[in-house]
Amino acid sequence: MLKKILKILAILLLLGTIAGAIVGYFVYQQIFAPNVVTAEKPMELFIPTNATYSQVVDSLTTNKILKNKGTFDWVATKMNYPNKVYPGRYLIPPKMNNRELVTLLRTGTQTPYKLAIHNIRTKDQLVARIDTVLEADSLSFATLLADTALLKSHELTPENVIAIFMADTYEFNWNTSSKQFFNRMLKEYKRFWNEERTKKAEAKKLSPFEVITLASILEEETANVGEMPRMAGVYLNRIYKDWALQADPTLKFAIGDFTIKRILNKHLEIESPYNTYKNTGLPPGPIRIPAKTAINAVLNAESHKFMYFCAKEDFSGTHNFATTLREHNINARKYQRELDRRRIMK
Repeated sequence: MLKKILKILAILLLLGTIAGAIVGYFVYQQIFAPNVVTAEKPMELFIPTNATYSQVVDSLTTNKILKNKGTFDWVATKMNYPNKVYPGRYLIPPKMNNRELVTLLRTGTQTPYKLAIHNIRTKDQLVARIDTVLEADSLSFATLLADTALLKSHELTPENVIAIFMADTYEFNWNTSSKQFFNRMLKEYKRFWNEERTKKAEAKKLSPFEVITLASILEEETANVGEMPRMAGVYLNRIYKDWALQADPTLKFAIGDFTIKRILNKHLEIESPYNTYKNTGLPPGPIRIPAKTAINAVLNAESHKFMYFCAKEDFSGTHNFATTLREHNINARKYQRELDRRRIMK
């Protein structure tokens, strides 16, 4: 009788061990078996601000990131992820298991975007560039950049606000708001304008905004970085003598067409604060976001007596400089004759 009981107990123990092993294997598979599909590269998952857990699961399913929705849900619930949903852009590596995936999402370990702010002329272009990498819609950015009360609190205007967006490459989380983005850019602007640069601007009798505005004109005038300090010196000489800058790029900005190759008399009559043929001094704000090399060219402008410059007739991208109007007219005629020869009329 005792032997029979022991035999039954042994069988029950064996069955329990087998059942435990099966349960253990099932749990292990739920947690540690790969549940992200096999792919050539990580997949993007975007979790909007205020998204719910069910929306996250829907995104994972819709984007075909998960192999098994049920096992993910089981692990996510056990790890309390439904109560810890964080917005952002997440890169999901192939073959990731449920535990790894839930840990990634519930800690908010998102992958930032690299945002390159280069070759931007207008606020509309800036807004469009930002809109490609951040969750906030373009309207919210455009509204912020036109918010006169906000801008005034930072001593900015709708015309010069673009100056705080320093040309560079930055990292931003996808769910960065318009206001957060603005504050970050303002911080970067203030970091750039350290004591040394501020003193150099003061020595030139310019504010940081005026330096950036002049740098924006320089960058439109030439791609030749070596000439920028000399050209900056010409513009400063004109400013100090209260002459009109007569900068062609400001007219192109006023017209809204930077493809113009030849400034005509009709362009000189445009009514705009950016018409530096009619108005003395600098325009109200930058005509592009200049590179830091152009800003430094203004801060380190050459001291000389040149009052004029004109593009060389060889179209080399360099310029002839002159101290008198007579010299300048000779240089200008050479360039105009070459425009005529090449039949460039506008």
